[in-house]
Amino acid sequence: MARATGLPSLVSGNLSAQRSVSGNEMIDNTATNSGSFNPAIVLDLFGGERRSREAALVSLQSAELSVGTARLAYLSSLVTNYIDMRYFQNALAINRQTIETRRETLSLVQSQREAGAATALDEAQAQASLDADLASLPGLESGFYSATYAIATLLAQPVQSIEDRLERGAAQPRPASGADVGVPADLVRNRPDVRAAERNLAAATAEIGIAEAALYPSLTLGGTITRTEGFNSWTFGPSVVLPVLNQPALRAQRDQQAAQAEQSELQWRSSVLDAVEEVQSAQTSYLRNRRAVAGYQRSVASNERVVELSRETYRGGTTTLLDLLTVQRALSSARLTLASSVRDLATSWASLQVAAGKGWSVPTAASSATPTVAGDS
Repeated sequence: MARATGLPSLVSGNLSAQRSVSGNEMIDNTATNSGSFNPAIVLDLFGGERRSREAALVSLQSAELSVGTARLAYLSSLVTNYIDMRYFQNALAINRQTIETRRETLSLVQSQREAGAATALDEAQAQASLDADLASLPGLESGFYSATYAIATLLAQPVQSIEDRLERGAAQPRPASGADVGVPADLVRNRPDVRAAERNLAAATAEIGIAEAALYPSLTLGGTITRTEGFNSWTFGPSVVLPVLNQPALRAQRDQQAAQAEQSELQWRSSVLDAVEEVQSAQTSYLRNRRAVAGYQRSVASNERVVELSRETYRGGTTTLLDLLTVQRALSSARLTLASSVRDLATSWASLQVAAGKGWSVPTAASSATPTVAGDS
């Protein structure tokens, strides 16, 4: 539509033909034919039409870049739900392993009670620990299926088509790369929301040019070509429109567009600052979570060693059942904490990739009009 304004236009045109019949039903074969054609073209003396086409193009680019922003939000939700799903799956496996350990401990206590080496209190404590772990399973299962249903919705597929594959299990995802996101210029080029804000600023600036051009005279070249029966005529010449009486309104409109351009500039600057803040926050979170995972791995290894020694000493009669149950509970807690820490690490890594503008790549008009560095994950 914006490009069409610079092309010749047909102001008006008509074509007619007439054949008459007399009152005594005698046909008058004398036909009357006439036609007229009135083309016109607007000369873009002050760049208003050119700026209008520019505003339309950059607005299109902004809309296409918004697709990238939506895609990043979609990928972020999909990856986060997958990370959560694998976490709940791993937590269920840890709890089931703990339950098996509790059953073994309960069986050991029952054997010792039959031999007179354990009391009814010892058996009750072992049973209580087993029941507590069994009670935690439904909540973890609920989290697993909620994440599975969310993934199916995001993929627009029936949950039955992916549930079997997801239930087979897999390790929790862990980042394979570091936290390097490149130089700040790469960030600005990669983030579709930042680039869309810049395109909105360009559109607002172009609108100032359109409003400025409206202050000045406009020149239109037009003419008329007329043909009637036995007679042809034509006229051609310029038409000038002088905006004199409405100058205050036109100047106010120009000032309004300038103010809107200032707002667009502030929004663009804000989007850049927000992008930098998000990257810094996600990068810091990723680095801290990586250190936390390493620490919890050492904690799990230490607790496994403590449980092994406590079980041996309990069989030997030098450790009480309460001590054994306590160290087993500490090991289970450490394993669950490690699983949660791995989830946090993967989530922070995914957030870092999204904050850096990686993972979206769509063909847009912007890619042919402005330099593009679209990240891929």
